[in-house]
Order: sequence, then structure tokens, then C-alpha cells
Amino acid sequence: MTVGALAEARGVSKRFHATQALADVSVDFRAGEVHALVGENGAGKSTLGKLLVGVHQADSGSLVVDGLETSFTSPAEAARVGFVGVAQELSLVPAMSVVDNVMLGTERRPFVDDRAARRRVQELVARYGFALDLDARAGSLSVADQQKVEILRTLGRSLRLVVFDEPTARLASHEAFELRRTVRELAEQGVAVVYVSHFLDEVLAIADRITIMRNGSVVRTSAVADETHTSLVEAMTGRSVSHLFPDVAPPADDAPTVLAVESISRPGEFTDVSFTIKAGEILGLAGLVGSGRSEVAHAVYGGTRPATGRVLVNGEPHGGGVRHGLRQGISLIPESRRHQGLTMRRSVADNVTLPLLDRFRGPLGISTRDTTAAALVVCEQASVKSASMSVTVDALSGGNQQKVLFGRSLLAAPDLLIADEPTRGVDVGAKQGIYELIVRMAADGCAVLLISSEIEEVLGLSHRVAVMREGRLVAELAGDRRTEAEVLSAAFGQTTPTSDPETETT
Repeated sequence: MTVGALAEARGVSKRFHATQALADVSVDFRAGEVHALVGENGAGKSTLGKLLVGVHQADSGSLVVDGLETSFTSPAEAARVGFVGVAQELSLVPAMSVVDNVMLGTERRPFVDDRAARRRVQELVARYGFALDLDARAGSLSVADQQKVEILRTLGRSLRLVVFDEPTARLASHEAFELRRTVRELAEQGVAVVYVSHFLDEVLAIADRITIMRNGSVVRTSAVADETHTSLVEAMTGRSVSHLFPDVAPPADDAPTVLAVESISRPGEFTDVSFTIKAGEILGLAGLVGSGRSEVAHAVYGGTRPATGRVLVNGEPHGGGVRHGLRQGISLIPESRRHQGLTMRRSVADNVTLPLLDRFRGPLGISTRDTTAAALVVCEQASVKSASMSVTVDALSGGNQQKVLFGRSLLAAPDLLIADEPTRGVDVGAKQGIYELIVRMAADGCAVLLISSEIEEVLGLSHRVAVMREGRLVAELAGDRRTEAEVLSAAFGQTTPTSDPETETT
């Protein structure tokens, strides 16, 4: 047992069918320390974290806890010794309230003290600064608020080791800051924190030690002082760092307007929103979580209907509904691939072709051979790594699942692509591939509405940036005004930016 280690993986291996998720991994985790795990999607980070909290069991090797060889057969067994995790994929009970979800698994049966449970959750909310409606059903909450509930559920337990898997991916910047402070407080209290994140600057700011993984193996474990953003990327990818964002060519001067959003409103979500996007243009939509960005995206796509105003695609009014949006050439990469985009137990081929099955309908029904062949072509273009098109998407890494959605969009060849948080939960290597896909689609004449909480991403890919705050479009930035400071000031309301001079009308 490594001196000072609370838990240690020794020569651990884990295989899922044909995929070797972990290969002879050895690493230790110490009480009072934040230990970050970084690597590309599929590197084995999440699998190792799940092994520590009983979700998975090793095929070979051993897990040592307090000097004794241990094997957790379930998360409940791990939780009994204080080993718990916050999963990347949400696991709430949609029909239950926030209070019930937070307290789930900690109740003392057969009697449940509802008042005591509520007081406990109120204490957690006050302590960690998460604003939530405690009586709301989890299924009615935004993805960001569901993530807060997931985190509070974990923080409400007795902890010795906690695994955070992409905990800030769905949080606003100020909420992410509060969570990072909480993580440091947990370490100061003697908890061993295992922190999985694709945000490398965040890792460098919060971790004590970093383990870099690639292809299921450990590249190295080192003190945070010995690493930089560049050294991490190069070790994760096995190649030198080039510039992250591809060159973005401007749209043609005479490019037609593909999307025109005219004064759309929807009570409680957004008010009087207007903008246009030309063929070959990428418009970035920035703003805080809850500012109305995703709600506008779904109104444009057809998932919801604006109460007032209208949406025009290639000059034609949107007829309403997702089917009509698809027929008009709109494709959506949704904010949550698991809950809004993919059918997890269906094959890659099924997921790629599902909205476009009419293309493959013959006299004898849907041609499986044709759908598989079509999926294979676009998945190769999207760099999806999968053993075959018949593999179910739940067996793929997060980055490859996201690329399956892009394969679907490539097959659709849309006039308008709406990409809502297209790189959420995706590693730096997969991000570069997705950026190249977005830029390539724009270069081919597709109009792109890009929604992202990462300001660097919005600025690196967009020709113009529109900023939303409290359901309203408060700024449109182009040219020299496309800066992080301008975006932040508009998003937080620190100033009142005016419209870009080139787009201002009189």
C-alpha cells in the first residue's frame, strides 16, 4: 500500500466486449487531496472512477482500501464505507421532488421524516449556494439544475472518497466557481477527491496531483506544479499541440439569408428575439445558463412554438413542429445527447438514420443494408470510432456518441445546423474534430447557430456573437468587439452594449 493512500488501484484491467477500457492501471488516491484524472474520451477515466465507487468491478488486478484488498459489488456497498460519486450522466428519478432525490438512499426506513429531510436539503442548498425549487419534480428542471441536484445528493452523504465526473459541464461560471471551492473544502476536511474533467485550466487550478490516461492506460501521475495546459494536451493525445480552432472562412458577400428570426417571444422563456444567419455563416449564441439560449434553439428547430413572431428558413415561414423543421432543412445537435438526441440502446446505424428513414424505404420496407452503408459513410466523415455500425451507442465513449449526432447531421445535409453545447463532456482531441466538422459544414454553405457556455469556443468559431440575458438578446458583437470582456459584460449586465454598427438600423 502506498504510504498515505486511502485507496489504490493495482494492475486493474476492465473490458467491455471488444473494448479494453482499462489495461493494467495502477494509481493511488490520498485523503485530503484532489486527484484529477484527464484524458481523451475512451481513455478510461470514467471507468476507473466507477470502479472506485462500485459501479464496475475489475476483471483483473485489485482495489485496495485502508490497506485491505476490497471489491465493491454495488454503489450501495461502496457508499456504506463513504465512497460515492457524481456521475457524468444524470441518474435522478424524474417524478420525484428535489428533496426526495437528494435524500434518496439515505432515508431511515420504515419511517421517513419529511420535515427533517427538507431541513437537511435546505441546509445543503444554503451551504453550497445552489438555487433550486425544492418542491419541483426533477424531470421538470433544466439540465443544469438537475446536475445541481445530483451534486447535492452526493454532498449530503458521509464522505471519505468522492468521484466528480465532469461536475461543472452543465453549470454557469459562478456556480462552477462555487463547486470548485466546495471541492477544495472537502479535501481540507480530509476527503479524497477524484476529479474528472475536460476543462484543463480548471484541473490545473484545483488539483494537487494529476493522472493522465490514454487508451485505457496511465501515461503518468505528477504534481500539478509539474504540468501545463500544453503538457497535458500532448500527453493525452500523444501528439504536439497545434492551434485548437480551425481557420474560419467568412461567408460570401452575396450569401443568401438562410435563417431569419423575427421578434419571437415565448412567455417565461424569451422575449422579442431577432437575428439572421447567412449561408456559410456561424452565429454564436452566448449567455449564462438560464438566459434562454436553448429555448430559442428549440423554437427555431420546431420543438416548441413561439407565442409571437415568426421564424423563416430560406424565406419560407417555419410550419411548426420538428417534422416540418426537418423538411425545411434544419438539423439539431441537442444540449443533452442522452435525453434529447440518442436512443442509447439502438445501434449507431439506427441513431444516424432514424430521422431520415423515408430515404431508405423500399417496396419491402426499410433496407437495413442501405441504412448501414449510409451510416458508415457519414460516421467515417465524422471520425466516429466504433467496432461496427451495429454497436449500440451506449457502448461508445461520450465523444463518439456526440460524433454520431454529427454523423446524423452530415447525412441530412441541412441548410441550417443548430449546435447546442456541441462539445459538452468531450475531451480536447474530440473537440478539435467537432470544431473541424462545424467549420467544414459552414464552408459547404450551411448556416450554423452555435450555442456554447464556453466563451473561448464561441469566439473561436463564430463570425458574429449574439448575447442573451434574462430571455432577451442584449448584444450583437462582430469584428473587434468580439472579445471575452464584451461577451461577459453583456451576459452579466455590467454594461449595456449597443448593437454592432454594421447591423444597426435606423
